[in-house]
Amino acid sequence: METTIAAISTAMSASGIGIVRMSGPEAMDIISRIYRSKKGKKKIKEVSSHTIHYGFIYDGDEVVDEVLVMIMKAPRTYTGEDTVEIDCHGGVYAMKKVLETVLKNGGQIAEPGEFTKRAFLNGRLDLSQAEAVMDVIQAKSSVALKSSVEQLKGSVLRAVKEIRSTLLYQIAYIESALDDPEHISLEGYPEELKKTVEEQSEKVEKLLKSADDGRMIQEGIKTVILGKPNAGKSSLLNFLVGEDRAIVTDIAGTTRDTLEEYISLHGISLRIIDTAGIRETEDIVEKIGVGKAKKMAEDADLILYVVDSSLPLDENDREIMGLLSGRKSIVIYNKTDLSPVVDISELKEKTGSPVIPVSVVEETGITELEETIKKMFFRGEISFDNEVYITNARHKRALEEALESLNMVRSSIEAGMSEDFFSIDLMSAYESLGKIIGESVGEDLVNEIFSRFCVGK
Repeated sequence: METTIAAISTAMSASGIGIVRMSGPEAMDIISRIYRSKKGKKKIKEVSSHTIHYGFIYDGDEVVDEVLVMIMKAPRTYTGEDTVEIDCHGGVYAMKKVLETVLKNGGQIAEPGEFTKRAFLNGRLDLSQAEAVMDVIQAKSSVALKSSVEQLKGSVLRAVKEIRSTLLYQIAYIESALDDPEHISLEGYPEELKKTVEEQSEKVEKLLKSADDGRMIQEGIKTVILGKPNAGKSSLLNFLVGEDRAIVTDIAGTTRDTLEEYISLHGISLRIIDTAGIRETEDIVEKIGVGKAKKMAEDADLILYVVDSSLPLDENDREIMGLLSGRKSIVIYNKTDLSPVVDISELKEKTGSPVIPVSVVEETGITELEETIKKMFFRGEISFDNEVYITNARHKRALEEALESLNMVRSSIEAGMSEDFFSIDLMSAYESLGKIIGESVGEDLVNEIFSRFCVGK
């Protein structure tokens, strides 16, 4: 925190503009040494905060680049420290040359995520907001982006702080009563505490229930395409993706391995996986592909079972229907441009799943598929008005730990145990929730979290 860090904060590729960022106690001194305005007016170190200045970066007497320099003085900055951003030309060599000049004059190269880490350590962000920064960068759909922005604005922080505040009050009350029993009575308190614990447990459970939706919002719905060879699985993938990603031929068994793509339907991301056609085969390679397809189906959030409506159902179809049991699935009644021989009502009865007629050739049925997926997973809509979605696996684990501790408090009350037992488990729940916002985490975990960030953020 005593050093001044610097890094390129834009992509290392040819572009219209590149940004070199500095943060730390020497940021203003460094920029004063290397920046010269066009007309040589007021020294840049003396200018007002949150202003932009046109001029040149110099390495000694050599002009490095023509730039705009943004001056932001502590504490009203992203990191809470003096911060300078140099907007230079976006050529890779130009950006590197500006960064080299900054480092030569006292800056130190930033570690991955070090700017955001400093923002956290300086109290500008809590840990859940800091993690949301990276989620915003990595968002794969409009819904994932909106969820991450809500967390960046503090949706998770507010929900966790509300529960922790209630628990802390109860902990303080118990400790005060145990220290001063003459003035603070605990008579009838266990019943009152039990009601409070149940209310807070419900709030934690609600957050936990959002975790599955949150994971799918962030990572995409893991969608596996199953079907017999030549049912039209790869054609469906190509149509959804909008380009020829999978090889399509009339030869059965063309697809022998899995192929994965991300697509967005109505703002929802699908992590869609094409698989080998399921059938009995003696081909060793194809048999491995069939085995992988079945394994993928076991871990899927959604199965799209593609049926060639122009061919009768057989033993392979019955095997695939067995894989659908207990899983969310949609039957794609494919090749509706041909004469169908498979009855839709029979498919509905045998699979218990929605059946959607689709023709990749005629480009029909996709809108209905999109709406069905949305209703199946998000009850038709995703609202961020009053809903908090847990999208981080670390947050989910902390919530599970907190719920376990609250359940232990309830068990202790029901068993008629002494109040100091209540306090111990309440504190455990309080600290578990503190892990989410960074108030109960060690240095190693903080370093691990920020090491996953990109350099310059």
